Amino acid sequence: MKDAHARALAPVVQARYRQLIKRIQQLPPKGSRPLTVSGRVAGWITAKATGHLSELPGVHVEDEAVHITAAPSHRMPLNAVLARLAASLKDTGCLRGWRNELLDVIGEGRRLGAIERAAVRPLGLLTKAVHLNAWSPDGRLWIARRASTKTTDPGLWDTLVGGLTGAGESLDSSLLRESNEEAGLEPADLENRSPLRIILRMHRRLPEGYQVEDVLVSDCVLGESVKPNNLDGEVSEIRLVGMDELQTLIETDAFTREAELVVLEGLQRRLEQGLI
Repeated sequence: MKDAHARALAPVVQARYRQLIKRIQQLPPKGSRPLTVSGRVAGWITAKATGHLSELPGVHVEDEAVHITAAPSHRMPLNAVLARLAASLKDTGCLRGWRNELLDVIGEGRRLGAIERAAVRPLGLLTKAVHLNAWSPDGRLWIARRASTKTTDPGLWDTLVGGLTGAGESLDSSLLRESNEEAGLEPADLENRSPLRIILRMHRRLPEGYQVEDVLVSDCVLGESVKPNNLDGEVSEIRLVGMDELQTLIETDAFTREAELVVLEGLQRRLEQGLI
């Protein structure tokens, strides 16, 4: 029975993965320019954001690129420049909400500073998202529905755990924090999880800018007695689904793009390992 199910599921997963890649690997929005921070290439700033930042201290606009640096003449270190920049984008309607969360600003592999989370997409800055594919002992998958109040993708299905790594936070610490906030999981519940691995770097045009994101995932099998429970109010439902229901949800675009990517990659690995 398992072999028959695998033979039927494998081509569906492969075809869907190929379709998804076309949707999440896109060129920057029209009119965007390369963005440097402290002399290092760090993102792609939208034309709208550029128009609102040209007069700010520490921002230098050229035809081919936009440059952000500390502004000593205004006694503003880089993080102060970034904070004022984010506030200006908020005041001019360039941001989608305001999170009061700081994310690292990364340029050419180096951490350069930190900025308000809502500002990263208009600037096309790199983010790192950690996800958990949590399976049951009998091979079903735990998934979570995003709350209807979420600014991004409200009501869509997501991995059980998924979130952005905060400023100065390690990837593993981020996964453990998100696992507790979103699913009530303790470190002991995840002792046998696989190391985080990068699936790919996503490049996707969004209404507010450009999503450049490393998508990372860890897999685990949760014990029979473990029942995930959301703690932060950002999830409206948690469900354990079998392969037939999971396939239906995928084919009806019920998942966020990121979650679908993570789930498909997890299914591919389990098929290769003979676990499905």
